[in-house]
Amino acid sequence: MPPRGSAVFLAMLTLSGCTSSIGGVAAPAPSTSRTPELPPRAKDLSLLGKDPCALLTPAQLDQLGENGAPRQLAEDVQRDGPTCAFDVDARTPTYTYYLETIPTADIRDWLTGAHHRSSLVREPADVPGFPALLNYAPGDEGCETLVGVADGQTLRAQVAPDDGSFPQWQLCDMATTVAKMAVETLETVK
Repeated sequence: MPPRGSAVFLAMLTLSGCTSSIGGVAAPAPSTSRTPELPPRAKDLSLLGKDPCALLTPAQLDQLGENGAPRQLAEDVQRDGPTCAFDVDARTPTYTYYLETIPTADIRDWLTGAHHRSSLVREPADVPGFPALLNYAPGDEGCETLVGVADGQTLRAQVAPDDGSFPQWQLCDMATTVAKMAVETLETVK
């Protein structure tokens, strides 16, 4: 049996092409504008050799309510790089945060390159000092925040709920919070 959350994560992998509707929850309106403008990066933070399970400090994990041991996902359920799962399941609603280090794709790949999917909405995300995007399918039960931490390197943060307890905008906010925390940690690690 796969580890808890793997099935949800595998379902989230299909985010790149499918949309669904959450009953009673208004989905963000798809963006009809041109490619989002991204701010320049203030500095480079390399992901090479970085363990995604070490990108959140114990204090940050406490703040997020993570209550288990961070776990590295097996390669066969990863998307583009090493991925760590952080479970929040001591009480309902339950969900899992995912952090993925992608040392082989630039954030612009999601705008116009190999990772671009026309069915997904891409909007700027607020990660101070770094180009960042929200990436989601309108009305779907998911949202990810992508941060261009260096040329050709992207950090992905995502939240996978175990049920429909959260509206999509809240999942986007939660993913952005985790991305900001991971960037703060990367800034302190040499």
